[in-house]
Amino acid sequence: MKFAFFNDYQLGVITGDQIVAIDEVSRQIEHSAPQQLINGVIAQFSDLKPEIEKAIESNQGVPLSGVRIRPPLPRPGKIICAAVNYLEFGTRPPSPLEAFIKSSNSVIGDGDTVELPNIPATIFHHEAELAVVIGKLAKNVTAAQSMDYVFGYTNFMDVSARGFAPLGPGRMSFFMIKSSDTFGPMGPCIVTKDEINDPHDLDVKLWNKGEIRHDFNTSDMSNKIPELIEYCSSITSLEPGDIISTGTNHQGIGAIQDGDQLLMEIKGLGKLNVNVTDAQKRSWPRGIDQDMAKAMLGDIKP
Repeated sequence: MKFAFFNDYQLGVITGDQIVAIDEVSRQIEHSAPQQLINGVIAQFSDLKPEIEKAIESNQGVPLSGVRIRPPLPRPGKIICAAVNYLEFGTRPPSPLEAFIKSSNSVIGDGDTVELPNIPATIFHHEAELAVVIGKLAKNVTAAQSMDYVFGYTNFMDVSARGFAPLGPGRMSFFMIKSSDTFGPMGPCIVTKDEINDPHDLDVKLWNKGEIRHDFNTSDMSNKIPELIEYCSSITSLEPGDIISTGTNHQGIGAIQDGDQLLMEIKGLGKLNVNVTDAQKRSWPRGIDQDMAKAMLGDIKP
């Protein structure tokens, strides 16, 4: 199934080029916010699945082209992002496990706008990533058990600011470079894991105004999803609706600036479109950032 919020955060399931509201199911979940609703559906999915299927069969869908798609996880409890987790097309050795927390207030959805903040960055980057949606409480889960805790997957962009050291020379702040509002586009939907045959064999692509940037396969992931879940759950409890974003291949990272239009697609997960605006109207070299691509083959600069 492909779960998505649309219009005024009504929950539905995408079928083909339509979305079908599942209000009958939503009313059963005690919630005061959209994130609580989708968390409840995720946590109770096994029990709710027959009723969801019934709602899809009995309700009339509406064209996707006529609705506003919202982020499928509007305010996740945790967004954990893997750092330096790709082999760069097999050209570098596996990296040690490392991750950082990205603010849930960074989330925006399909058709929304990345707003570049007025901070002393010399460039801003897009990073296309596969995100894993957690399905049930996970603490100290082993890699062998970990896939039982996956609910599904979604597209995720880890927008980043670069070229400055907020804490002084040589001292980077993940908080400032990663967690600005609008720096976490995701969607358009959550695809349940049963629809994805192998999450480690998915093509990840991103275009900027029609120019291809990212073009890699998740098979190049250094630490696979089971290892990421084991690592993250050893540090903090993972809950339904949390996400782990699995990192990117830096050989396709490129600049974003005012007026850009980004399109991201992972095979089977749909297309995520976002715009970019910058009140400062700054500019920098366009295209793939070759300096970043080369740096990732040597010194680690996540």
